[in-house]
Amino acid sequence: MDTPYAGLSPDTVLDAVDAAGYVTDGRLLALASYENRVYQVGVEDAAPLVAKFYRPGRWSDAAIDEEHAFALELAAAELPVVAPLQVGGATLLTHADFRYALYPRRGGRAPELESTEHLAWMGRLLARLHGVGARARFQTRGAIDTDTFVHAAARAVLASGLLPERLEQTYRSRTDAIADLIDARFEAIEPSRLRLHGDCHAGNVLWTDSGPHFVDLDDARMGPAVQDLWMLAPSARALDALLEGYAEFRDFDMRELTLIEPLRLMRQVHWAGWVAARWLDPAFPRAFAHVGEARWWEQHLNDLAEALQGLQDE
Repeated sequence: MDTPYAGLSPDTVLDAVDAAGYVTDGRLLALASYENRVYQVGVEDAAPLVAKFYRPGRWSDAAIDEEHAFALELAAAELPVVAPLQVGGATLLTHADFRYALYPRRGGRAPELESTEHLAWMGRLLARLHGVGARARFQTRGAIDTDTFVHAAARAVLASGLLPERLEQTYRSRTDAIADLIDARFEAIEPSRLRLHGDCHAGNVLWTDSGPHFVDLDDARMGPAVQDLWMLAPSARALDALLEGYAEFRDFDMRELTLIEPLRLMRQVHWAGWVAARWLDPAFPRAFAHVGEARWWEQHLNDLAEALQGLQDE
C-alpha cells in the first residue's frame, strides 16, 4: 500500500482507544516507529497507554496473535516484557479498518552495553526468555533464514526502481552468493531454532532503577539463540559478559558464534530490502533520503562484497 496510514488521523487514534473502553484526555504523542505507527495516548485519571497500529498487509492476524501470546507467556513466566493489554479477552483490536494493540506505558533509558554487570544481567534474562521460547514453535511467523532476509529482500530492491540499472546484475549475483554461503554455514552447524525476540538491539531494551525490560516483539521469529545476543554485544568482551550471564540459566551452543557474521550480513541485506519495499510510504523517503541516491547503492554493494569476502576467508 502506497499510503497505508493516510486515514490514521489523531482523532482516529483517540477514537480507537476510546472504543477499547478507555477515556482519553486528548493528549497524543507520536513515538519513533517506521514499520508501524505507535502513539502515547493520555487517559483520564490513569497512566498513559501506548497504542500500536499495525502496518496493513505485513503480518496476518494469526501471526500477530502468536506474537501477543508469546509476550503474555513471557510475562507469565515473570520476565520483564511489556505485553499487550487484553480488552474483552482479545489483544488484537480493530477500528476504522486498522488493527491495533494497547500496551501499558513503560519508560526507561538505554542499557549500558559497556557495563559487565548490565551485560551479564541481560544474558541471564535472555537465557530465561529462550527457555520459554523453546517450549513451543511459531506456526505462522516464519524463521530467520535466507528466503526471508536475503532472497525476499533482494526481490524488493529489484522491484523498487531505487537500484541503478547498471548495478542490477552485480546485485543479483552478489546476493545469491551471500545466500548460498549463509545457507552452507547454517547447514554445517544445524543450530536449534526457538522462538526469539528477533530484534534484540539496545533500542528495544529499556533500563530503569529496577533493571531492564524488553519491548517490541514485532520481529519475533524462529531462529538460533545467538540472534538475540549479537546485537547487544559491541565487542568481544561484551559478548563474553553476555554469555557468562546466559550460562547461569541455559546452555549455549558455542558453535553458534560462527553464525554472527552471517546474521549480521543477512540484516544488512534485509534492511535495504525493507526500505525499498516501503519506499512509497511517504515516511521512508523523508527518513532515508540517502537510499534514493546511486552512490548509496554503490557503497552498499561494496559493503556486501567486503562482508562476503570476509565470510569466504573464515
